Amino acid sequence: MPAAPDRPRGWVRFAPLWALSVPAAWFGYVLAFNPTDRVGDPSGRCLWHMAFGIDGPTCGITRMTWYLLHGDIIDAARMHLAALALVPVGAYVWLWWIASWVFGKQLPTPRISRRTAIGIAIAFVVYSVVLRNLPWAPFTWFYVPDLTA
Repeated sequence: MPAAPDRPRGWVRFAPLWALSVPAAWFGYVLAFNPTDRVGDPSGRCLWHMAFGIDGPTCGITRMTWYLLHGDIIDAARMHLAALALVPVGAYVWLWWIASWVFGKQLPTPRISRRTAIGIAIAFVVYSVVLRNLPWAPFTWFYVPDLTA
């Protein structure tokens, strides 16, 4: 097992905790403006959908977050399955960062090849842009309707 990296000193040591302010602000925004009702939010419609007329990589993430915060995993998956699958990855990355910076412990680091990373990125784009816009079952289940149109 490799040696733990040198821990940062001073306030920089707590940077992972400060990084929690970004998801906290996001969760606060989502909870303040219910994206599942038909009332327009301050951010407006999905920019990708407005530009191209189809669902894209970011369409449905706000609603996915809303359903996830309310414990509705099925509807969260329906809004954006690929982004929902990345939530545990993001949580592990944050825990890894906390363990190494704050506590000086090294958690196992999964290693993936460049080819695998490119494959994951391509699969994400194909799912987000192609599969979610196919007009027949079972792909219609993944379509994110535009609630403000």
